[in-house]
Amino acid sequence: MTRYTELSIIEINKLLKNKEIKPIDLVLETFEKIESSNINAFITLNKEEAINKAIELENKEVDNIMFGIPIAIKDNIITKNLKTTCASRMLEDFIPIYDATVINKIKEKNMIIIGKTNMDEFAMGSTGETSYFGATLNPWDSTVVPGGSSSGSAASVSSGLSIVALGSDTGGSIRQPSSFCGVVGMKPTYSRVSRYGLVAFASSLDQIGPISRTVMENALLLNVISGYDENDLTSSKKEVIDYTRLINKGIKGLKIAVPNYYMADTINSEVRNSVRKVIDILKDEGCTVENIDIDYLDYAIPLYQVIALAEASSNLARFDGIRFGYVSSNFTNVEELYKNTRSEGFGNEVKRRLMIGSYVLSGDNAHKYYEKALLLRREMANALKKVFEKYDLIIGPTNTDVAYPFGTKIDDALKSFYDDLLTIPVNMAGLPAMSMPVGFKSNLPIGLHIIGNYFKEDVMYQLGHFIENKLKLHLKPGGEK
Repeated sequence: MTRYTELSIIEINKLLKNKEIKPIDLVLETFEKIESSNINAFITLNKEEAINKAIELENKEVDNIMFGIPIAIKDNIITKNLKTTCASRMLEDFIPIYDATVINKIKEKNMIIIGKTNMDEFAMGSTGETSYFGATLNPWDSTVVPGGSSSGSAASVSSGLSIVALGSDTGGSIRQPSSFCGVVGMKPTYSRVSRYGLVAFASSLDQIGPISRTVMENALLLNVISGYDENDLTSSKKEVIDYTRLINKGIKGLKIAVPNYYMADTINSEVRNSVRKVIDILKDEGCTVENIDIDYLDYAIPLYQVIALAEASSNLARFDGIRFGYVSSNFTNVEELYKNTRSEGFGNEVKRRLMIGSYVLSGDNAHKYYEKALLLRREMANALKKVFEKYDLIIGPTNTDVAYPFGTKIDDALKSFYDDLLTIPVNMAGLPAMSMPVGFKSNLPIGLHIIGNYFKEDVMYQLGHFIENKLKLHLKPGGEK
């Protein structure tokens, strides 16, 4: 087997420009890897279309850095004529008639979609175990979870089945699996990347973002998918910058905050020590790094449970067996059609969350819970904004620990939410945040969480790239660390 897909995107681009390789070489190598893999990272492959696209590109000029690069897409992002299932029985055979905005942007750059990746059903979960199509396996250790909900996207990049991938993040669903799988995952500023064509979980929290092997490649993909979209009413008109522009510029003088909440005793000691080693490196490089307190962070889990599940209840009401998707054959009236379709079409975790969300929005509860949660959310966002009046970035661990064995939390309705203890505040405030690998515990990757000010992803990449180059970790599963 060739090893072209193991080269950096910059190296691949040079080979394509010099006609030393063709896009079809990348595509065939990619599918050869996927077909010999057993990690269940993909739900639907796009092999025929990908091969045809690669052949078509042979006669085109290589006009951008992402030309001909294979990419995997999380299966809650709409793709025309390619199944989009959200890892649910409810949409098992759903074939969309249009592309999400991010897919249009990818196609404009002549990237090649190789397939749709596995995920927690309707993005509800943090382990990859709630998928109707079976759990994704972690490439580092098949007995531990890969994280979720973007399990397939993170695992596919980690295992070399895709060079880059797209995921979505509602409370940590890009960053948490990226941490568990030892890859780089970015949740951009809310409104930076269009949500048009993303099957909604919680509309005020959801954000599409890139997953990659390196910080540079993450920035290159964010360049592709960012920008204003008139189809998304929350989309920002703020000018898109080149997110690679500060890479290799040095980090001396950066002011960095470390929340005490992120380094508390609830965080595994080895994870905290990995972050402390990074802090020492940054101080030696001339950065100011200070520990601080941030109000309201300890409300993250209950806020998420109220806001996200209420919005999910509203968004998923459309799946009723009448318009599209799964339809129960067991009914004698409309009420039974609704009830049985949703009972049979949704998995247990989705049904549990929808029941909670429906309760939150019912009658006086909307004022008692949801509206109050929104007020507290605003206070949390303001507390985080205040930090950026003095500091450029916030850092800490992405997760409280490394990946844990399958089945550990699947039967506990509350435990799974605590996987996102450190990531949820970012979604509440709409800030950008990135996870990148910085060490290992028991041969499993540890993720560093870098949080930036609004639309300052370039500064986050600046720091992340420096750390990456300084640590020089070997991040191939099964290889020597």
